[in-house]
Amino acid sequence: MHLLGMSPAPTDTRNRRRLVALIAAGIVLLLLAGVGVYGLLAGPRSSTSTDDGPEPGPVTTAPPTVAPSTPRPPRVPAVPRSADPTTFAQGLASTLFAWDTASGLWPLDYTSAILAVGDPSGDEQAGLASDVAAYLPTRDAWIELRQYATRQHLTIDTAYVPDAWADAIARAQPGQLAPGTTAITIEGTRHRAGVWNGQAVTSEHPVAFTVFVVCAPTYPTCHLLRLSQLDNPLR
Repeated sequence: MHLLGMSPAPTDTRNRRRLVALIAAGIVLLLLAGVGVYGLLAGPRSSTSTDDGPEPGPVTTAPPTVAPSTPRPPRVPAVPRSADPTTFAQGLASTLFAWDTASGLWPLDYTSAILAVGDPSGDEQAGLASDVAAYLPTRDAWIELRQYATRQHLTIDTAYVPDAWADAIARAQPGQLAPGTTAITIEGTRHRAGVWNGQAVTSEHPVAFTVFVVCAPTYPTCHLLRLSQLDNPLR
């Protein structure tokens, strides 16, 4: 029998097949083990995740920056607007007499609040500014009163159209008075308070004056024209 033509023994064939099977099984176990270790390291994955890149980390939001509040400078309250002459005159009188030397404001600040409701035409603006200045302390007097924290306000007793206004209208030239112009006389009490030698002091004084205003139909709301001298009103 020629040796090269001999067929392999059956036992050798079975051993070879068993070896191949063991090697294949080992490779499968190694693959499974590798997959399991990767899963433990990577953790569960979302069904929508992809392999395009790493998953985003947690999003953190910085707290908003709050700007420090800046205290508002003191302001004189605005004169209440009204289409009724008497209501407007009363609001204006209260604003005119309400001042406080300890507020950090100056007489000019209070004058500006009154001029803000003056006649928009500006015809009486200069005269009105002079009228208002006569009702307020001068700058030097204001500085002196500030040492005593002097403040003032008005209580109104009556507000009415004076009888003398009818005579004024009768004597006026045609076109001299705008439609809706009227006069309101205010009578009340001026109250002052302050500190003298560490003690609170107060004073009261009756006052009377006339407010000249122009309202509808010239303007939708009333505006101030002029003021009479203090304690010299129309009656």
